[in-house]
Parts: sequence; C-alpha cells; structure tokens
Amino acid sequence: MAVRGTALGLLLLAVVVVIGVCLAKENSTNLGDLTAVEIKEYEGEDLSSITDFRENSIKGAQRMDLESYRLKIDGLVENPLEYALGEVTGNHQSCRKVVTLYCVEGWRVKMLWEGVLVKDLIEEAKASPEANTVIFHAHDGYTTSLPLDYIVGQSILLAYKMNGVELPPERGAPFQLVAESKWGYKWIKWVTRIELSSDPSYKGYWESRGYSNDADL
Repeated sequence: MAVRGTALGLLLLAVVVVIGVCLAKENSTNLGDLTAVEIKEYEGEDLSSITDFRENSIKGAQRMDLESYRLKIDGLVENPLEYALGEVTGNHQSCRKVVTLYCVEGWRVKMLWEGVLVKDLIEEAKASPEANTVIFHAHDGYTTSLPLDYIVGQSILLAYKMNGVELPPERGAPFQLVAESKWGYKWIKWVTRIELSSDPSYKGYWESRGYSNDADL
C-alpha cells in the first residue's frame, strides 16, 4: 500500500508540474513569433528586432487586462480624463518615428515606433497655466518625469506598436513612452497615468536613486 500511495503521489505531482508549465506557456509571449511579421527596414533604415531588448524592468514584464485598462490624464488640468485603450488608439492621430533607445547598460535598439502624441492627450485635458512638468506612472509602480515643453516641442509619442506589431507585454503593452534624445530609463513602459505638475524637481524611480533627472544623451 505504501508503494502504491507513493506512486499515486508522484503521478499527481507530475500532473501539477505539466499543468503549471502549460499555464506558463499560455501566459507568456513568444517573441520569436513576432520576428516573422515585424518590419525589419523602414525608408532605407535597418531596424533592430523586437527580441534585441534586455529585460531590466523593476518587477518584470507586466501583463495587464487590456479590456479593463484605463489611461488617466490628471493633476494640474482643467478637464481630467480617463480613456479606454480603444479611445486612445482609435480617436487620436497616429504617428510613426524611427527612434533609437539607448540604455545606460550599454545596449541600444533602433525601432519604428507608432503611437499617439502625448501633447494631443494633454491638450484635451487642458493643462493649467502653472503646469510645467509631466509625471508618467506605470502599472508596476515605476515613475519618471519630463518637462512639458519637451513633450510638446519634440512631439513625443506614447507608442502602442513597434516595427509594425502591437507591443507585447514584455515591451510595455499597452503603451511605452518614446522619450527620444533621453536615456532609456525615461522610456517608461506599461503607462497608466499621465499627471501634470508644477514641480520640475520631481524625481522618479531611478532619478531618486541618483540618475540624472535630465537624462540627456
């Protein structure tokens, strides 16, 4: 009986392990599949691959429920807003840019980014005259900030596609900021909130740990 009980226990353990592996596969993104459909060249420029990034987020890839997702625009605004995903992507002008992300770790990726202009979202929310800083909040608790003049003057994108494919969770779905001319820690992923502020000295996650608040390349 002891042998039979041990065998039954091992069988149940094997079933649990197999189920766990299957669930892990279902919850992960096969980035290799995306390389078959991603754009590899755009207007004469060779592009990096969606697999060329390195994972360095503070809590790992975030998998959000896109059906219940909401993007908030608040803080020093006259008209606080909350958008569903489709309201952001479907009701605003879409723009494309080839921009290189430079990481302080020493690697880089040149990608074709597609998204909406952050300044269009802020314009709809009507920033207060005293607002001079934009604070971005992510699903994992990460934050960073950038000057409002930079966001508007550089036509900064909130991207939902890279190289022609929708962002997978590992790359920031549903939205990643394309903070061109800034180091990679300003390129916040999994954006859930855009807050207008009058505090240009606000320091985000890495900035409060000693990284430059300007983050200029």
